[in-house]
Amino acid sequence: MSNILEKATQWLLPSFDVETRKEIEELIASNATDLEDRFYKDLEFGTGGMRGVMGAGTNRVNKYTLGRATQGLSNYINKNVDKVNKSVVIAYDCRHNSKKFAKIVADVLSANNIKVFLFEELRATPELSFAVRYLNCDAGIVLTASHNPPEYNGYKVYWADGGQIVPPHDNGIISKVNALDFSEINFKANEELIEVIGKEVDDAFIKASVQNGTLKENIDRKNLKIVFTSLHGTSIISVPDALKKAGYTDVHLVDAQKIPDGDFPTVKSPNPEEPEALKMATDLANKIGADIVIGTDPDCDRLGVAVRDTHGNMKLMNGNQTMVVMTEFLLKKWQEENKINGKQFVGSTIVSSKLVNKVAENYNVETKVGLTGFKWIAKMVRDFPELDFIGGGEESFGYMVGDFVRDKDAVTATLLACEVAALAKQNGSSFYQELVAIYERENFYKEHLISITKKGMNGAAEIKQMLSDMRNNPLTEIDGEKVTTLSDYNVSIQKNLITGAETKIDLPKSNVLIYQTEKGTRIAARPSGTEPKIKFYFSVNTQLGSKEQVEKVESELDTKIQRIIKEMKLN
Repeated sequence: MSNILEKATQWLLPSFDVETRKEIEELIASNATDLEDRFYKDLEFGTGGMRGVMGAGTNRVNKYTLGRATQGLSNYINKNVDKVNKSVVIAYDCRHNSKKFAKIVADVLSANNIKVFLFEELRATPELSFAVRYLNCDAGIVLTASHNPPEYNGYKVYWADGGQIVPPHDNGIISKVNALDFSEINFKANEELIEVIGKEVDDAFIKASVQNGTLKENIDRKNLKIVFTSLHGTSIISVPDALKKAGYTDVHLVDAQKIPDGDFPTVKSPNPEEPEALKMATDLANKIGADIVIGTDPDCDRLGVAVRDTHGNMKLMNGNQTMVVMTEFLLKKWQEENKINGKQFVGSTIVSSKLVNKVAENYNVETKVGLTGFKWIAKMVRDFPELDFIGGGEESFGYMVGDFVRDKDAVTATLLACEVAALAKQNGSSFYQELVAIYERENFYKEHLISITKKGMNGAAEIKQMLSDMRNNPLTEIDGEKVTTLSDYNVSIQKNLITGAETKIDLPKSNVLIYQTEKGTRIAARPSGTEPKIKFYFSVNTQLGSKEQVEKVESELDTKIQRIIKEMKLN
């Protein structure tokens, strides 16, 4: 506690503003537990950038932690970018303080002689990724906490290719940040270097989204009835416009959720992965007889898709299912246009469904698999410029079509999901029936995710211990199936637990463990990069004899997953 008190006392120095000093003084006087959580560590760049609860302290998002990150980024850009006129574009979402934080970040960049393009109002994260290359910037920043609760905010950094920072830039920037004292932040803005942007970039982004997310063939788009909700987020600025320009006219918005609001008043969590978040949208869909429901998270990089099942009921697809259907759709179109020649690939991640790999293999297209986070898929595009990137996604409800955006993109993915649904309907099928057809051909894969929250310093230690136990005392059997391999990405080794043979994993190190059994059951575990959670990913599969058995087989797979969760004592 003495070390924490020492760190907190540093925030009483004159280099911090009066408001911050007052907040820390009150904490020191009255709330030791909260003080510990605010200072026991520094916010770090994780899989989704720097994200945390807002407030004073080194483990909080505030003027100083953002300023320090931006000063470090500025120092890195000024040293490593060989251009006279360096520039960064900044966007922000609907969260509390996002606009204020964006201006603070712009001030620090401009104070370091870096040109800033600052969006006039909130914008979708994929538009920021697009804008980096459109404006020929050296980096981009978006102020967002994605789908986290209202008390959170965050900061994601993009490099000149439009993708989030990866090695060597991430480590280079972090080293610059860690070398800084808060007193070294230059907050004195050069307003002449800050340019406000808006409509020109918006128009270019929407045009590119429609070009990449829709087919050239004649589809009866007017016959698809769509319900869309922005869940109080930024997508209201772009998705309805993109749908209209693509030719979708029967679009119904959830009025109670269309106004951007950082409190997210109508949902417990603005996360389209959760059926409860889309309840207003599915209720409206049932009322008007809609074919498809789409909801996006606050910064519009993830999308949830609900469609009619075989009984006509609205069913929320998980991220793996949506990714599989959209990848199959794109591959089929590429094949029909005779564009597949061995120089294409799709992207996925180590915790996503292996069904994506099987679908791509069916079209003789390679699946490149990276670590969790879309920055690794963007890196694939950069690392293999001689190959065409068709599309790619991850289990956490993200998808990217082509490479004009280098991050998960709910605007273009919304268009693509609607194209799948509209063409299927036109051909007497449906989005869900397209998924079932893939299950019949390849196997029925069912995935499930659970997140266990462990807050504070003690929680971080518990998460560390859970992973240590799984690493050092590995499971040998899961639901009666022998475990064949344990992949430990922290040491880049896949070990065959039956023979003892070890194989090197050719990916950057990451604190992820993946068990695989003799029957293809997979369990992955990793700490969240943005929240105090440990995540467990379950994947099971079996044959689907016919589409008439789909409900029975799904129920059996769901029961199997629950047995495993109980066996691992995770419920």
